[in-house]
Amino acid sequence: MRLSLALLALFAALATSARAADDAVPRTAVVSAFAPELIALEAATTDKHTVTLAGTVFTTGILEGKPVVLFLSGMSMVNAAMTTQRALDRFHVSRIVFSGIAGGVDPSLDVGDVVAPDQWGQYLESVMAREDTPGHYAPPPGEPLTGAPFGMMYPKAVEVLRAPGAPEARQWFPADPALIAVARRVASGVALKRCTAAGLCLKSSPHVVVGGNGVSGQAFVDNAALRAWAYSTFSAKVLDMESAAVAQVALVNGMPFIAFRSLSDLAGGDPGANQAMTFFQLASDNSAAVVRAFVAALP
Repeated sequence: MRLSLALLALFAALATSARAADDAVPRTAVVSAFAPELIALEAATTDKHTVTLAGTVFTTGILEGKPVVLFLSGMSMVNAAMTTQRALDRFHVSRIVFSGIAGGVDPSLDVGDVVAPDQWGQYLESVMAREDTPGHYAPPPGEPLTGAPFGMMYPKAVEVLRAPGAPEARQWFPADPALIAVARRVASGVALKRCTAAGLCLKSSPHVVVGGNGVSGQAFVDNAALRAWAYSTFSAKVLDMESAAVAQVALVNGMPFIAFRSLSDLAGGDPGANQAMTFFQLASDNSAAVVRAFVAALP
């Protein structure tokens, strides 16, 4: 009996894998980190079919007239890299678009704004240096450091392997220039929400910013000093937990990539308590609105 059940489970897994692999339609992968970010995009998708692979639900369908596969990356860097690679392995993906929320780092930006950076860095890839004298930390020699330290933490380049035996050290992972150009064309024409469903309104109307730098790392940030360091060291506009990991996967696979991130909070620069729980759905909806306009404008 146990053997029969095991065989049935194996056959079901193989059938699911085959259905995904047989989907030869070129699709835009539309990715979000957690469920509230994907709600508006799934609601706007028609002709939906789902495939579950290793616990992740992939939804194929049509969004703004274009074939897509939508899925949740899961929160943080490892989850994002793992699920993105799985999508590339199982579907005929032609480009990757990330839609989600982030913490604002650039002081000129505010909650509700949507940012599509030109490039993404992994700001927590780092050396934790030893304290050689009281209050001073010294990293070991030979590390590919990329910026000023934050206390004992010295940021360093990420090792990337795109060819056997030829590792490269990279600080930045680029968004695709052609996709950035499309984002610039649609940015001014998207209407963004200013008020939550509960009637709480932002002090000014949000806007879309295309270009600049974004950074990602495996930490939720609500710290004014770290926020200021990320801005001064990386000229970062936004800070999140997934985009740079997806950008690295895209680079290694030669896949066009872009990420749209709407600010749910200011990563420690909020005027009072962190605002993420208040504005995450408004920010998610604003990012989704820009992504829908972007997908509609794709060739």
